[in-house]
Amino acid sequence: MIIKSVEFLQSVVDWRKCPPGNLPEYAFIGRSNVGKSSLINMLTNHSSLAKTSSKPGKTQTINHYFVNKKWFLVDLPGYGYAKISKSMREKWEKMIRDFLLFRENLQLLFVLIDARLEPQKIDIDFINQLGEMGMPFALIFTKTDKVSASKVDKNVELFKEKLFETWEEFPPYFLSSAITKKGREDILNQIEEVNESFFNAKKM
Repeated sequence: MIIKSVEFLQSVVDWRKCPPGNLPEYAFIGRSNVGKSSLINMLTNHSSLAKTSSKPGKTQTINHYFVNKKWFLVDLPGYGYAKISKSMREKWEKMIRDFLLFRENLQLLFVLIDARLEPQKIDIDFINQLGEMGMPFALIFTKTDKVSASKVDKNVELFKEKLFETWEEFPPYFLSSAITKKGREDILNQIEEVNESFFNAKKM
């Protein structure tokens, strides 16, 4: 897929205020500071489309971007927020959960995992929640340029082992780097493939 245009549409805190749901939508989420904004900038070829920060919790709203005038890219707040109040954490969790449950044109949720780390309970718990919700998702292991390829492979295998404790199949996954652009083509091709299915179904 070639990215020809990307337009920021809006930021909201209620899924009911999102753009009309007549086009396919792909959302990105992950533990705070997993590199989500950097990944989105890499995918769209924009250096500052999504605001990056070393401080967790930068994204606090549901942010919509219109790509190629054909599909929506959605930047969601992270989970596992470091320094926010309990009430704010509960507010964010409800905002995210409602979006995932009720946004009918959401085709696929990309869950970002830090490739430098062994499996984190917070990631496993979130993925298990997605299973309970019946949400289609894929994994993106980020920051693969920060450690050796063997370390990445080891952590992915450990993640598989941990997930197989509750899942029969491992979801689709991608290895990525915002620095080297590793995984960019594969992720965009996945979106394009789902787009084709979406629009073909609408023609029937």
